[in-house]
Amino acid sequence: MQTNFSVEESVSNLWDKLDGWLESIILKLPNFAMAILVMFLFYFLARGIRKLLKRTILRKISQVSIQEIIAKVVFVSIILIGFFIALGVLDLDKVLTSILAGAGVVGLAIGLALQGTLSNTFGGLILSFMPQLKINDFITADGVSGFVTEISLRNIIIKKPDNNVVVIPNSKFIDSSFTNYSMNNRNRIFVNCGVGYESDLQMVEDLTVKVIADNFKQNDGEDVEFFFTEFGDSSINFMVRFWADCVNVKQEHAARHKAIKIIKKHFDERDINIPFPIRTLDFAKNNLQIVKE
Repeated sequence: MQTNFSVEESVSNLWDKLDGWLESIILKLPNFAMAILVMFLFYFLARGIRKLLKRTILRKISQVSIQEIIAKVVFVSIILIGFFIALGVLDLDKVLTSILAGAGVVGLAIGLALQGTLSNTFGGLILSFMPQLKINDFITADGVSGFVTEISLRNIIIKKPDNNVVVIPNSKFIDSSFTNYSMNNRNRIFVNCGVGYESDLQMVEDLTVKVIADNFKQNDGEDVEFFFTEFGDSSINFMVRFWADCVNVKQEHAARHKAIKIIKKHFDERDINIPFPIRTLDFAKNNLQIVKE
């Protein structure tokens, strides 16, 4: 069976199709204009919300890099919402459905591949808004003590007193406990000591409480507390605790250092003995003989 090819008929069919396309484009011009208008509106809306976030909520985040990343994520998210609305205006519902389905599959694959990284990222966002942790706070976490120098989307950086730097992943830091010495301006200091058995214990208590109270101001609700704790091998041991201004371990050591010097000075002035452990070797029952050949 032979089919006769007609050039005129082919040109006519092509022209009809182009004419239909042109007609469709003309009919869709209002939709195109509306879609472009929607994109412009969402662009300026995204810029405005980004500026508003930087001036309000994001100011609570001390890390500038995290501020910028959150602002960009919000900006891109609003632009994508505007893009999807523009596709709906153009009656491209099938295209929108295909894009969303593809994005879901890609997002699932990326989430499985980057599970650890995403965990650190969300951990960094949580730490950024956590009021119990700020830059320059002195903390102890995972057996490491030091100042918080940086909180990023991947890790938290701690600078130790010996100037070494420790990097802890956010996911590990979030799942464990930490101690923040900088949350309170005043902390309680503990000092342990001991006096000889011949000492007047009431005088020891009164003297210790007085000298500590005279040298460390105690605010309302704060007191110098003194307790004898045990009968030691060579001394009666006691503990005195008091409040002092300190926001890190160094200041705590300094307050304890000062208290020990003050206690020792006043004990020496009153001839109060602070004994040290003594070991006595008794050879009374042993017959020691030296034999020469």
